[in-house]
This record gives sequence, structure tokens and C-alpha cells, in this order.
Amino acid sequence: MKNIILFIVFALSLNNLAAQTLGVLATSSIRIEMLFPEGKSKALILSFDDGTTADRRLVKLMNEYGLKGTFHLNSNKLDTKGYLTKGEVKNLFKGHEVSVHSANHPALSALTKIDIIYEVVEDRKELERLTGNQVRGMAYPFGNYNDLVVDAIKGTGIEYARTVKDSYNFTIPEDFLRWDPSIHQFGKAYFTTNDSLNDKNELAIFFKLTDDFLKSNSVALFDVWGHSWENDGVGDRWTKMEDFFKMVSKRNDIHYTTQIDLVDYINAFKNLKISVDKSMISNFSSLDVYVKVENKTYKILAGGQTIIK
Repeated sequence: MKNIILFIVFALSLNNLAAQTLGVLATSSIRIEMLFPEGKSKALILSFDDGTTADRRLVKLMNEYGLKGTFHLNSNKLDTKGYLTKGEVKNLFKGHEVSVHSANHPALSALTKIDIIYEVVEDRKELERLTGNQVRGMAYPFGNYNDLVVDAIKGTGIEYARTVKDSYNFTIPEDFLRWDPSIHQFGKAYFTTNDSLNDKNELAIFFKLTDDFLKSNSVALFDVWGHSWENDGVGDRWTKMEDFFKMVSKRNDIHYTTQIDLVDYINAFKNLKISVDKSMISNFSSLDVYVKVENKTYKILAGGQTIIK
């Protein structure tokens, strides 16, 4: 969906008043549109998989530019060659989100349901032990999933699961367990060795999409994913990553967020309660929620009620 929009509509007949709903019930309507925290229209998610030692350099660079990241880790690969140590996870990712990537990084769709649950729950349990925080999201290893996988993870405490299917747009996913990102870091540049023309074209696509996001006038979520170790390849990729960070950082119109924080915010928006005459909005969550009604921005305080004028 292009924006998360709540259409509140009422229709009078001779005997009844139509109930509130998500969708359009009549020709006259009041449009209540979600804005990101502080009334911003743009949000940025940066998510990286695997937990290799290159995360150290990436996190340092992100911290320098004031950016937030979601890092999907394989707990059974930690403390092995090329991967982070378990002892450094808590401090390294302070201010960022640590998320599930399965314990061993298998193709989940090739497993039985019990083994899928094992991979997710064991990873979640160990990452919670290492960080001291609840872990509530994941990224599918290899982006590999099917209906059985989605069904299996529903009972494991996982509230979102990111795929690797690039959408090339800025929409917010309707199904958090099939969360398609906007684009892979640098698009599909460097996917094929010694193909400089493809690299040039894909980099142009990536930076053009970044520019489109920055110029967007509507509610837009830019969700960029990848792996820190990819930056160690040929082509001065760390410099290009820093160029990207320079473009998107320190902007007053962007909300910098982790995936789970955005999930919580969207759910708070979805759970707003609206009076029949549309004059009052109540927010029973613990998060302040910003909305736009008839081109006017309102802050719906956590645990509070706002009068719409």
C-alpha cells in the first residue's frame, strides 16, 4: 500500500449509522493519515545480515553519521572465524536492534516445522541472553521462506520477518511476516564478477532511488538491506557506503528507526480509537502517534485523547 491510511467514513440511512472501518464505505470521508514520529513524512531503515566482523566497521560508520540499524545475527556462527564474538554483541550494537537470522543460517523452507521453530527460537533465546533485550524480529536466511515457514514462526514471538525481495518503492508492508525491503545496498551491483557496466547501472539505480526518497512529498519508508561483508569486495564499496550515509543522514525530515520500533509505532497507529462523529481520537498505547487530518498535523499523546478541529 502506498501509505498507511485509515479512512473513517460514516453513512446515514433512514434507520442506521454505518460503523467505522478500514476502507471506504461511502463517498464522503475523513482521511486520517499516519505520519512518522515528530510528524515526519519519511522514515529510514537500514538492516544488515549475518553478524560478520565487518559489522564493527559498519556500526562505527553508522554511529558517526547518527544512523540506526537492525542487525540480524546467526548465534551459532558467533565466536567462529570471520564472525563477531558473543562477548562484543551487547556493546557493539548499543542503540541499534539485534534480530534473529536463525541459529545456523539454513534454507528454512527445506526444513520440517519443528526444525524451523528450533532455528528461530534457539537464535532468539541466545540473542536475548547476549543483549539483555527482547528480540522480536528476524530476516529470513537467504530470503528463503514459504507459507509453512510463515506459519511456523507465528508462535515464536517473532513480529516481523524481512525478505530479500526488493520492492523498489517506499511502501509500508501490509504483512509484517513478509516484509519486502526497498532495495539491496547498491542494488544488484557486484552480483556478477568483472561486470563493470552492470555495476555502474545498478549503482545508478540505487542512488536514483535514494534521491527519489529524499525528494518524496508523501509518506515514504526507505528500507535498505545488505551485508557489511559485501563492502570488503572490489570497487571501493566502503566509500560508496559512506557516500550513501552522507546523503541520508542528519536530515530533519527523516525519522531514523529500527524495524521493531517502526512495527510498534505502526501498531500504535492501527489501534487508535476514533469517536463516531470523528471529533476525538484516543491513544491507549505507550507511544505518541502523529497523524494528518485534512492537511493538519495532530499529536495523539500516549494514553491520551485529542480533539480534532
